[in-house]
Amino acid sequence: MKIIAQNKKAFHDYEILERLEAGIVLTGDEVKSVRSGQVSLIGAFATPHNNELFLINCMISPYSHAYAKGDEEGRKSRKLLLHKRELSQLFGEISKKGITIVPLKLYINEKGMVKVDLGVAKHKKAYGIKEAIKERDIERQTRRELSGRYKY
Repeated sequence: MKIIAQNKKAFHDYEILERLEAGIVLTGDEVKSVRSGQVSLIGAFATPHNNELFLINCMISPYSHAYAKGDEEGRKSRKLLLHKRELSQLFGEISKKGITIVPLKLYINEKGMVKVDLGVAKHKKAYGIKEAIKERDIERQTRRELSGRYKY
């Protein structure tokens, strides 16, 4: 598995409740652009439309050797491929208030297919983000003290 792009900000802004893998519909030049690593997941999210799930605001830059396309082509919405059972479960979770679907990483699996790791997430409040940072600092401090390398 080769990771192409990660959305690290999603882990900071959201509490990830569940993760799942989805395929993505791409054209040939978009696949070549993904393989060269010209992808950004910052600000991307998934939304349902007509019983299908679409990835919105994912930037895939136009491939340099492809037929010239405009910049708006890079931010178009792309269909995500999931089983009907998974889709119906996701639509039920989205209907709850404050639940969103965010892409966590984009990668190429062992078969050479481009896949998206989706996270069912709930947005953290400002105090939740501060609490998470505080807990991380405390955990880091205890690890340092237990390792014995740092003396205070």
